[in-house]
Amino acid sequence: MQFQYHANLTLGALRRWLVAQLYDSLIVGLLWLAALLWLKVPWAPFWAILAAVFQFIPHFGPLLALIGPALAMLLIRTPIRSWLCFLAVYAAITVMDALLLQPLLMRRQNRVPFLASLFVPILLGIVFPFWGVLLAPPFLAIIYAYRGAPKPKVTTGEQKFSTTDDGIILSPENHSGPDE
Repeated sequence: MQFQYHANLTLGALRRWLVAQLYDSLIVGLLWLAALLWLKVPWAPFWAILAAVFQFIPHFGPLLALIGPALAMLLIRTPIRSWLCFLAVYAAITVMDALLLQPLLMRRQNRVPFLASLFVPILLGIVFPFWGVLLAPPFLAIIYAYRGAPKPKVTTGEQKFSTTDDGIILSPENHSGPDE
């Protein structure tokens, strides 16, 4: 196998995963911006940009994105109704991202099946508690890139495979048949 082939295939899969993550971050950042502006949270654009950046941390990013706006709401003594709306919006954005956006973007960019992108992070999180969850999305992108890639044709000077069912055809100089 050629190193260049594998490097191109792996880097291409990681590039497509990065594009999917960028789309996901942009969408989640815009959702956060709309929600925080609706709730009149101080520094809403800053918290939305921070939420978009935190989206690059799989499964932990949404939790980190919650801390800043919650502290800002605490400092301005927001009423309980706004807190409940804030938590509902957080839950809606997180669930929509985890169960809809990320699997759809992974399928669109890397041809990862919907169920695989839902259950493989859970399985890897059980086997390798922190790193399994963190590395599951790019790992899936690489695996499905190899599954869908055409196999490179490798022929050596002494062996050539025919397209028929003749088996391996050896060149005459390497053939030691019964007529020698």
